[in-house]
This record gives sequence, structure tokens and C-alpha cells, in this order.
Amino acid sequence: MTTSAPHLWQGEFIDDAEAGRRLADLPELTGRVLARVLPTDVVLGACAALSSELTDPASTLHRRLAAHLPADEAHTTLAELATALTRQALERKLRRELGGLRPERLTRPDARETVYEAWAPVGLLVHITPGNAAVVAPLSVVEGLLTGNLNVLKTSSSETPLALDLLAALGAVDHTGLIAERVVALRFPSSRREWMEALCGRADAIAAWGGEDAVQAVSELASPGCRVVEWGHRISFAYLTRHAAADDVTLDGLAEDVCRFEQQACSSPQVVYLDTDDTGEVFAFAGRFARRLAKVSDARRALLPGPAEQAEITTTQQLARLEQHLGLTRVIAAEDGSWRVLADSRPALSASPLHRSVWVKPLPRNAVTATLRPMRRYLQTAAIGGGRADVAELSRAMFAAGVTRVTPVGSMLDAYEGEPHDGVYALQRYSRRVTVRAADAEFRTVARLDDLVTPPVLPPSPVGPLLDKEGVQRALASLAPEHAHLHFRSGGSTGAPALSVFTCDDYDNQMRAAADGLLAAGFDPARDRAANLFYCGGMYGSFISFFSILERLHATQIPMAAGPDHAAVAEALVTHEVDTVFGMPSYLWQLFHAEADRLRDYGGIRTVFYGGEHFTAEQCRVLTEEFGIEAIRSAAYGSTDLGPLGYQCAEAEGSVHHLLTDLHTLEILATDEDRPVAPGEPGRLVFTSTARAGQRLERYEIGDLGRAIDGVCPCGSHVPRLELLGRYGDVVRVGTYFFNHRRFLKAAQERLGYRGEVQLLVAPGSGRERLTVRLDEQYAPDLAAARAAFVAEEAELTAAEAEGLLAFTVDTAPMEAFERTATSGKLRTVIDLR
Repeated sequence: MTTSAPHLWQGEFIDDAEAGRRLADLPELTGRVLARVLPTDVVLGACAALSSELTDPASTLHRRLAAHLPADEAHTTLAELATALTRQALERKLRRELGGLRPERLTRPDARETVYEAWAPVGLLVHITPGNAAVVAPLSVVEGLLTGNLNVLKTSSSETPLALDLLAALGAVDHTGLIAERVVALRFPSSRREWMEALCGRADAIAAWGGEDAVQAVSELASPGCRVVEWGHRISFAYLTRHAAADDVTLDGLAEDVCRFEQQACSSPQVVYLDTDDTGEVFAFAGRFARRLAKVSDARRALLPGPAEQAEITTTQQLARLEQHLGLTRVIAAEDGSWRVLADSRPALSASPLHRSVWVKPLPRNAVTATLRPMRRYLQTAAIGGGRADVAELSRAMFAAGVTRVTPVGSMLDAYEGEPHDGVYALQRYSRRVTVRAADAEFRTVARLDDLVTPPVLPPSPVGPLLDKEGVQRALASLAPEHAHLHFRSGGSTGAPALSVFTCDDYDNQMRAAADGLLAAGFDPARDRAANLFYCGGMYGSFISFFSILERLHATQIPMAAGPDHAAVAEALVTHEVDTVFGMPSYLWQLFHAEADRLRDYGGIRTVFYGGEHFTAEQCRVLTEEFGIEAIRSAAYGSTDLGPLGYQCAEAEGSVHHLLTDLHTLEILATDEDRPVAPGEPGRLVFTSTARAGQRLERYEIGDLGRAIDGVCPCGSHVPRLELLGRYGDVVRVGTYFFNHRRFLKAAQERLGYRGEVQLLVAPGSGRERLTVRLDEQYAPDLAAARAAFVAEEAELTAAEAEGLLAFTVDTAPMEAFERTATSGKLRTVIDLR
């Protein structure tokens, strides 16, 4: 809440005396704060929460901040802040400027090398912001937070507490406390030299906003080696070809650019250049443009200039009128003084006195670079009016002269999300690129160094109702088109195929996270030769996803996809010297048996990565002992709708996976009610996507069962682990009793030494239902022995049969008779024919 104390220090409002005492300890404070990493997701979450409050006029924060602003500006200013703080806007900024959503993490830019890079904070970042732009101060600090710095904001003592209140609210919504400890905001005049020296002299970087004199004064106070990021005043202009200069629509758009914000923005046009060296054309154009400017200006209420500004306008206009007698200029002005067009025969760039004052000058295109380059330090935006070839040619000339932005006429003040400011990316200027070069052998399976240090900082558990598959499908109907780039369908192993939609950025982010998981699992892109044998087509995503994952790892891959011609697939594996295969267990099992002799003779396949299902222990034994497979590991744990959820490390056993905390949070709820289970207890897995701009899934009940694994993994990673325990769909109710497919599979392996697949079939019967266990005839034992083993494992079978509730049988069938989903090739573990 707002207080009379003028300063904000790490979430606490303090007075002048206390601020002076704390400034003395600023170097020590910087060291303490920077010792803790600020994850970007913490900043994204807090900013998103704040953005939501700012869009609600009834919220306490909205009302409090609006009180600091002129009534006619409050709505627009707060809406601008709300838009800039959305997760979508900030994620786009991170991707553009720092290459991803977790730039602070030490990861391998080239997975073939054990070289780790990250963006690290510069350290103590001081922001000296202008007094005429309410949103600049808080948004500059947010940029400093996204880069992990300790931020000290200096605003004028005459400024309202808007920035302080907003930053205090930002710290308050962060449950970790990491944001509040990185924000100090001080309100004092620049004439208070001892405080300016204390800040600038100890800063590692200074973001300085203002005129040339103000920036120079700051630079003189900075210590050697301090990075001064200058956001000074800039000059922008329009450039029109003859055709564009004769088009009234173009001129109306130019007049709108002149009138918006009274030319106060750096991107406002102060000069209009014509592609000519004819003074007569310039003067004639000035008359035509004056008429269009008068029309547009009359429709827009003008903000009256102050006394000093009016004096500058009068002086500039009078000097131009004097030069009319020399034939150098023409002045056309509104009778009420609301606008003026100053035509000048000389091409040199001239600053405008603003408030709808615009110069018109000649500048043939062959002289653009030479004429403008002397002002290169001050140039920003050029609006080009012309055809496609004109824009292409003139843009290059403008860039050579020092311009940083080229826009269409009429949209000079518009910007796209993530556009660089004054030719640079702010986040890169507030960061350092750091590197760790590690020993190859020891770090080959370490994708991210940070995982070896501390557990990831996770957001609090979400609240609200659980989301099921039907809810996901219903939500797709209202998904905005800009969030629907990639469309996939599930394999349909537990029901009808469902649609899942991703943005291109979301997909890329997920594939990069899965690629890191594959490194941890032991895949070596520098040496391994991989065949992608997942199923392809029908909008199914497994083949495409693993193609993308291997591509991001710069791995050697043979993208074959699962095919019915096992001989051709085996021949390709041998011909291309494949040593690593990716695919569904059921397909790989068929392939190794159909082409057993050829693959045994080859003996070159060393690693199997599987997905979608699990190999049985007996199947793993056969692949290891008979085919020489050295490692059989999950390629990823995931789903079509959520994407990758977890990964196995080189030390993982069974169905244990690390959680991909960069993408999701996990809750484990009891099977009988919506409450968290005790640590280590099994329950329903409920995921929330935290890094997805489009189809955001919150508290999504995926249909899997699992339990959390406590402690640090033997691989050294602190990333949370879970053990998968099957799916709800593996359980079927027959004759009032519940039977789990995994129990039958366990009995077949442990009691019978069975190595094939197991499928349950449930059918109606005359008087009682029928449960049949189908076994692969190639490996099936004596059926009587099999029945006895299943009855011994599942005591409920005897009770149900005795009560006349079901009939239980064991049957065999060839491998190709087992029913599978059409798109993914997954085994349908339970087939309910009722």
C-alpha cells in the first residue's frame, strides 16, 4: 500500500534517513542477492498476476495506481502496462532477445559438446528514468528482473509514486521473495550528488534515459568498466517517393503520425523528406500536406505546449519566416497556432520544435546515406512511402546512414511485440554471456549444470477444478487462431483420438526440453546413429516430435518411421550402421523377432529408446541376451496434449522419470478424492503447463497413476522424480470386481517366465460376463498352468467365478492378431466389448 515514505527498499517503504544508511551497504547487498538465481518463470508468473489485476478496473491495485495519473490518461496508461506485463509478451521478449524461456540456465548450445552457456546478470543495474513516461520506469525494472539483476530505480522526487507502488505489488505477489529482494526504488532529485555518486559509482550497468547532457552527466559518475546503456533522445523522419507524395491516403497517415503524442515519442516524424532535388516540388508538396495536416489535426484534440516549448516553436517559426525572403523556406501555419509545416530547400536534418511542427525537405535517394550519416547517433525511425522495390532499396540506404527502424507511413509509433529498442535488445544489454567448458566423459549425460546444485524453484500448487480430456476438447473451440499453429491427434489407446494444438514457439520449447532429457538418458549426439521408428501419419505426433528432438541435438538420424516391411527396415538399419533405435515397444518387439537372424548377425544395435508403452522385464532380458542390446531406456514420458512430461536419466530404473519442471508442475492426488497424497504414496497424476502460450492446461488429470520419489537422484540431479504405476484405463470392472492389466502382466512374467504381450478382453455373456487373457502363441505356456498362475495372483477371480459373476479363460493368438491403435501402434491393453 502507498505510504508517505518516499522510497521502496526490498519490499519495504522507508524514509530518507534509512535509505541513506542502506546505500552505504549496497555493494554487500549486491553480493548477497546475486548469490541466488532468480528463475525467469518466477518473474513471468508475478508479472502475469499483476497484469490480470491491472486489467480489472475494480481491483484495489488498479484504483490505487489510477489515482497517481491524470484522469484522461489513467485507463490508457494502465492498459499499456497490463499488456506489456502479460506472460505472452514477456515470453516473446525472452525468446527473441535471449533465445529461450530459461536463459539463466547453464545448458549446452551444441549438444555434441560439453560446453555450457547461460545469460547471467551484469550485477547491480541502476535505472535512471525520465519523468515524462509513466510506464518506462517499472518496465525497465522488469527487464532487469528478467535478467536476474539487483535493480535500483532512480526517479525524480517530483514524480508520483506510481512506479514504487507497482513494483511493491509485483514483489508482493511473488511467493518466493526473490523479486522483492532485487528491487530498490528511490525518489530524489539528480542534484543530490552524494546519492547519485553512491549509485552510479557502484553500478555494474546503468540504464540512462534522457537527453544528451543528462546521459553525459551519468557517464561521468560511472566507475571504469561500468556499462552505460543509453536510451537518449532520437530523431525520426518520413521519406516519400514522388508517387507516395501525391497520394492523399499516404499523407493522411503521415499527418496521423505527426499528431499522435504531439511528436513527443522518439519515433514521431520531425522531418518529411521527398525523393527530389527540386525546391519547387518541396514547396508545392508543403502546401498539399498542410491541407491534410489541418484536416487530421482538427479531428484530434491538441495538448498545448508549455511556456518553454511555445517559445521554441515561436523562435523556429520566426527564423523560417525570415529565410523566406532568401527563397530558402516557406512557412504554412494554422491561424490558431495548432500546427505548422516548415518547407526548407536545404536537406540537412533539423530537429522540430514538436507539437505538430514538421519540416519538409528535399533529399534524392542517391544522397540519403551521405546526408544523414553525420546524425547517425541520433537517428531512429524512418517511415518509407513507396513501392516494394523502393522500400527494399531505401531501407538499406537508411540503415547505412544509422537508422534502426523502417516502418510504413502512418504506423511510425506502432511496434510489434519484441521489437528491438533503438537498434539493440535491452535484455542482452542487461546480461553477460557466461561459459563452462567441462570434461567430456564425465558430463556427457549432464544436460543442465544447474540441476546438480539445487532443486528447481516451483510455483505454488494451482487451485480450481480439475481438467479432464473432455474439458480440453471443449476449450479448443475458443482457442484464438494465433495460438493454433500445430495440430496433433492422440493415438486413441484409451478412447477416441483427441486433438491437441500448439503454437510453434510452444512446440520448439517442448522439443528443446525433451532433447535435454534425452541427453540425460545417455543419448550421445556426437557419436550415436539413430533410427526413428515411431509411427507416422494421421496427425500423430511421435515420429515428428522425435525427428524434431534429434534435429535440435544435431544428431545423425535415419527418419524411417514404423513400417510393415520388417525386412526393408532391418536392411536399412544394417546399411546405415544404426546403433540406436527409437520406437514403440510393441513395434520394436515385432521387428526384432521378424528379423531376428539378420539383426543378431549385425549385432550393431546397442541402445533402444522407447515411448508410449513399456517393455516387460522378460522382453528386456531377451533383447539384452539374444541381441546384444546394452541399454533400454524410456525416450520420454509424455502425452500428445501436454507434450513431454518427464525423462529418464542414465541411473533411472523401471518406470522412474525426472519431471520436466521447465514445462510443468505436478500434483499427485488420491484415487478416491481430490486431495494430495502423503509423500511417496501412489495417486493420480495431475499436471499444469507453465510454459505454454497457447492451449494452457491447468490441473489436467492425465489418466496416469504414479508416486513421487524422494531425495537426490544417483545421477546427482535435484530435479523431482516420479515412478509411473500405470493408467486408469488398465483397470477394468468385470462382475463387480476390478481387475488391473498390470497384475496379469506381472503374474505372466514372474510366475510363468512369459516374454510376450498380454491383452485383456471383456465380453458380455449369457448370465455372466466373460474375462479372457490373451497371450502370444509364440511364447504361451500350457494354458492350464497359465490359468493357475493368474488365479493365484488375482484372488478375486476365484471369488467372482464362485459367485457366478464372470467366466474366466486364457487364450492364445499370433502376435499380429493383438489389437493396436491405428495411429500409434500401441497395444490396447484392455478391450471392452460390452
